[in-house]
Amino acid sequence: MSDPGCEPVFIISVAARLLEMHPQTLRKYEREGLVAPSRTSGKFRLYSDEDLERLRQVKYLVGERGLNLAGVQVALEATEQIRSLQARLAESGAAGAPPDVERLASDLNAVLRLLGAGKPQRRR
Repeated sequence: MSDPGCEPVFIISVAARLLEMHPQTLRKYEREGLVAPSRTSGKFRLYSDEDLERLRQVKYLVGERGLNLAGVQVALEATEQIRSLQARLAESGAAGAPPDVERLASDLNAVLRLLGAGKPQRRR
């Protein structure tokens, strides 16, 4: 991270406490490629708000939906694809979306909730 003051970041112990997860679980999820926290020059992991949201989704998928980590990876990839579709829908419907586009957007939101992704993130 070039400017740590521009976005809230949390060291692993704080992130684990916020997520009610063990720090070793966060390390495991990083090894599995489910999250990629940034690092300080001293190699401390720094978790962003986006990382925490992703980890909340992982926790939901494992704990509430019973997915294994391979299934979680598929669900995370599907979440990203759905969010990309939502962004494209938002761009195409900016000038007044027809009802079918609004329904599709609503259906995509329902799928995201099923995947534990909560509300859609804004694209920058």
